[in-house]
Amino acid sequence: MPMSGPRTTRYEEIAAYLRELVAEREPGDRLPSEAELCRRFGVSRMTARHAVQTLEREHLLHRKRGKGTFVSARPVPRLLGSPLSFSESMERRGAAATSETLESHHGIPDEADVKALEIAADDRVGILERIRYADGIPMAIERAVLAPSCAEVIEHLDAGSLHEAFEAAGRIPSRATAQVEARPATARERRLLELDPGGVVLCERRVIYDQDELPLEHTETRYAADRYVFNVMMYRDESGR
Repeated sequence: MPMSGPRTTRYEEIAAYLRELVAEREPGDRLPSEAELCRRFGVSRMTARHAVQTLEREHLLHRKRGKGTFVSARPVPRLLGSPLSFSESMERRGAAATSETLESHHGIPDEADVKALEIAADDRVGILERIRYADGIPMAIERAVLAPSCAEVIEHLDAGSLHEAFEAAGRIPSRATAQVEARPATARERRLLELDPGGVVLCERRVIYDQDELPLEHTETRYAADRYVFNVMMYRDESGR
């Protein structure tokens, strides 16, 4: 007599159903609520919640308090230290990049900006902070400090690419250095990026140089950790390290 396989639990049935919906739908689409799952499968609220939490841990869906359950954005790959702008990166992946400006003005650099941009402490810089969206989903908060020699580009920037504005001024972003660290998101970051209470951000700090190796911008970008994955290219040098 053939042996039967392992029995599928009710929450696993619901999880499989939700995975099918996620595969068929787009990021940001609404998914059935726990109450709807309870009615459809005839299970308790605890069983339905177990299934939802399983997919939430897999970053396939996310819940917004008081709004519902939604398909999560697919993690976006990014090459660490790439000089590509957010708009260019999204365009290459077929996503529509948009921005919401939080701050745009001229000001005084902090100590890290002075060192990164190789400027004087009393120089006036351009300061631009924006939320960056991909297909309407908040992906990152970007704060760029522009070197004094190109700070005026923020006055002519609407919602477009900052790097396109640099190029229009004859400064071509050509090289970048970067470092990344992960940390818990602040209350402000959770609100702007629509993260759960335990949300994490990946902080990338970059210095971007133009074609003449002159610093253009010092940027801190805080990415929603479950919506990004960083790729790194490594080479063995002649010393064998």
